Amino acid sequence: MSLDTELDIKQTKEIVRLTLSEQISNRLRDMIIQNQLAPGDRIRERDICLELQVSRTPLREALQKLASEGLIELVPNCGAVISAPNPEEIADMLQVLGVLEAFAGERACALVTQEEINEIKALQYEMLAAFARGDRLGYFKLNQRIHLAIITAARSETLLSMHTRLNARLYRIRYQSNLRNELWGSAVSEHNDILAALEERNAEKLSRVLRQHLRSTWEKVSEVMMAEDH
Repeated sequence: MSLDTELDIKQTKEIVRLTLSEQISNRLRDMIIQNQLAPGDRIRERDICLELQVSRTPLREALQKLASEGLIELVPNCGAVISAPNPEEIADMLQVLGVLEAFAGERACALVTQEEINEIKALQYEMLAAFARGDRLGYFKLNQRIHLAIITAARSETLLSMHTRLNARLYRIRYQSNLRNELWGSAVSEHNDILAALEERNAEKLSRVLRQHLRSTWEKVSEVMMAEDH
């Protein structure tokens, strides 16, 4: 076997391995936001490997990724534990995220293309269809794609990087905010306002609506947390 062939095989194995790691991290992320793995729970590697039919190497790579996102903590002599931010930390992170998204909205109104607006509208239609089906996870992922599209339209790598890191830590929280039907419906209405402001390229309005959207998220999360305590 030639050296080139050996290198090709090695690279192919590496690609497959990384792809598997990404698949595992995506699956664990879904389990976390849906409380199948709840805050404070320890991830038992053996059980997860059996459930997902994977080995420990790609699982541990996935855990490293989730730790970098802040969804889990790697605790010495204990392993991976699902992060459990307190209410003050959640409120603080959502406030900062609201500022980032409001700023992104202002920039996006000046820089977004019609093609990008059309794509966001298409995502909005898909999101509404998921809402009509009662598909909360599908709805949430489309919701996140809309927010990411607006951030991307702001044309700032610094903003995108900061938003990505902070939003990853709030991934579960943002999903939890729509668990009650009456709260979920209000989020849909807010997204209609976001799209309308973007189509109008009304920077002041979009900035205000996005900031309020994140403020509403905290209010909804607070209600869900209070209901859980009772």
